[in-house]
Amino acid sequence: MRTFDHIIVGTGQATGPLLGGLLPSGASIAVVEGDRVGGTCVNTGCTPTKTLVASARVAHQVRRAPEYGLHPGPLRVDFAAVMARMNAVREDSRTDLEASITSQEHVKLFRHWARFEGPKRLRVGDELVEGERIYLNVGARPSIPDLPGLHGVPWLDNDRLLELAELPEHLVVLGGSYVGLELSQIFRRFGARVTVIEPSAQIMFREDEDVAEGVQEILEGEGIEIRLGATPTRVAPGSGDGVTVTIEQGGSSEDVHGSHLLVAVGRVPNSERLGLEEAGIRTDDRGYITVDDHCRTSAEGVWAVGDVNGRGAFTHTSVNDAEIVLDLLHGGGDRRLSDRLPTYALFIDPPLGRVGLTEKEALGRGHSVLEATRPMARINRAKEMGETLGFAKLLVDAETDLILGAAILGPGGDEVINMFAAYMYSGLPCRSYRRSVLVHPTISELMPWILDTLKPVG
Repeated sequence: MRTFDHIIVGTGQATGPLLGGLLPSGASIAVVEGDRVGGTCVNTGCTPTKTLVASARVAHQVRRAPEYGLHPGPLRVDFAAVMARMNAVREDSRTDLEASITSQEHVKLFRHWARFEGPKRLRVGDELVEGERIYLNVGARPSIPDLPGLHGVPWLDNDRLLELAELPEHLVVLGGSYVGLELSQIFRRFGARVTVIEPSAQIMFREDEDVAEGVQEILEGEGIEIRLGATPTRVAPGSGDGVTVTIEQGGSSEDVHGSHLLVAVGRVPNSERLGLEEAGIRTDDRGYITVDDHCRTSAEGVWAVGDVNGRGAFTHTSVNDAEIVLDLLHGGGDRRLSDRLPTYALFIDPPLGRVGLTEKEALGRGHSVLEATRPMARINRAKEMGETLGFAKLLVDAETDLILGAAILGPGGDEVINMFAAYMYSGLPCRSYRRSVLVHPTISELMPWILDTLKPVG
């Protein structure tokens, strides 16, 4: 049996900062990966999909060129070349990450799955290894619904979709949330017909109604069909290699026919194959590993970081998990999960950036809420760029004058939102933000001015 000071199980986005913080000590480190190095972000999430977002945006802008006085001629999408570019980018990212692991003198990379056989003891392939400290960073995967007939058709998840060799003629998407909507716009801009099926009364059910409606307006404006209140009841083979999804909507039944079916109804943690019970590690009723404010599990010397702990579902939260763990190990412990603001983006184009509470969350928690909004159509830079869809929405606590949350749907929304996140972490009142002098002409320069229109909500 081999013994290490540290064992990192999984190579998602928490692994890089963990290694960076542990290597200077000269400790022995094992990194265990049974699949592709890099986890979801590098292989099936951020890196490949945002590469496709970039290609899709260029296609969309070429179609809009006459609006800007330009006439480049008919657009032809070379889907094979688009996918080759995506594969090159993610392969470079994966190769670089693997090299950064294997080039370290005190790090051993095991290319096997890991399973606990006792406290701090793991079976890795044919070997047993023990670690003084163990970090579980095994991520999550697409959730597959118990839908009659689904496994009788060649359905896709976000991983399989990225392996397509030909552009779908008609992509039917089950799920109107972040992954499904991003991929819907991408494939629509490449030329596919797209239908989104969502059982709820709005897309992105966690968001405020006005934000969801703004996103829906953008997507439907590009020709994406969105069926709300539509519950899929069964799936069957369609004509040729296609699929047929039967939905219940408004008390009636209808068949939706498509060439391809994408299932994007959520994520589940990769915790069940770890043998957690052998180490005394508890999970919640959804399978996420339960952790305290410093990512510690119920087993001494074992941490869970990244998507598998259910405390965040993004690369940036995974990285922050690692920083919280390292801060604790290095004698601080001042950083905590409970201090983290929810910050994320929906990478449609234009993107949605979100930080803090939604309006319904703020009201539900008893805040006296002030709200200010401004449509992108009233922001000069957006008009100059010809990108006037969307709006900015700010929420302020009337009693403390602190910003509670923000939603920026429009050009640069994924970047502008970081400004609000930094400001909220500073704990400064919004009247101080109002005094900021920002660069003109930009989208962000108008954000302080929006505060002049604050009014009570509810």
